[in-house]
Amino acid sequence: MAKPNSIELPGIPPIPILYEDRAVMAIDKPRNWMLVPFNWQRTNRNLQAAIVSSIAAGDYWAKSRSLKFLRYVHRLDAETTGILLFAKSQGAVEAYSDLFESRRMEKTYLAVSSEMPKAKEWTCRFALAQDEHKFGRMKVDAIVGKASETHFKVLQVLNQATPKMMAAPTPRADLASIRANETHAEFKARKLEIEKKLRQLATTISPKALIEAHPLTGRTHQIRVHMAESGCPVFADEIYGERPPHTEMGLRAVRLCFADPFTRKPVDIRATIDKFCREYGFDIPKL
Repeated sequence: MAKPNSIELPGIPPIPILYEDRAVMAIDKPRNWMLVPFNWQRTNRNLQAAIVSSIAAGDYWAKSRSLKFLRYVHRLDAETTGILLFAKSQGAVEAYSDLFESRRMEKTYLAVSSEMPKAKEWTCRFALAQDEHKFGRMKVDAIVGKASETHFKVLQVLNQATPKMMAAPTPRADLASIRANETHAEFKARKLEIEKKLRQLATTISPKALIEAHPLTGRTHQIRVHMAESGCPVFADEIYGERPPHTEMGLRAVRLCFADPFTRKPVDIRATIDKFCREYGFDIPKL
């Protein structure tokens, strides 16, 4: 039985399988899917639950592999795309979790910043803790925070907003005609004010740089907080920065390198970067 090279779930495009062996499967996680426990009922975008249900239903992608178990080993934020590793057994969950916890998993991300970085390369070591005043948000806390470390390197810089990211929709229909009881001068002034605000939005909240990020630890929102604290928040990060209309957060997991815990052989998993880079107006870098 031929094995499909993607996970096929109802109602969404196939999810590419980037790597697979007897113990694990790496997929290219789509945007806006959460990684939460199977029985978590607060979202219908629960990727773990969708995969478990698909396996139980005997869907072909799973049946062709005789899959009975598939569980994520680490997490990516809902809006983060890219490499996500799943284990095919509880033993594999434990073995690969240990790789992450012991810092033997080399992780590479591409991040788009909404501000110009102050240095070409830097390391951020701010300790991170849950923000007790804002659910789902992390904060820097040198007292109770957990040790965190991320290395950053600027790959490309944009001098101005790209046309694609200046896509906050111009209200043309609203400007097409003079409103009732509006003079021509008032219409012209309103038009100029709206256009000014759109230009300001595109200039101030737009992709500025493409950054390679290497998190040595794996704290929640680590890259996002460290970039925000470094003065260059991830583009369209509505928690730690600002999100212009009709934009997506610029963070993608692009590479995982490790020694297989069972065979000791080196493994290098890579996700495609072309579409991600072009989406934000960047050339394709060599990683």
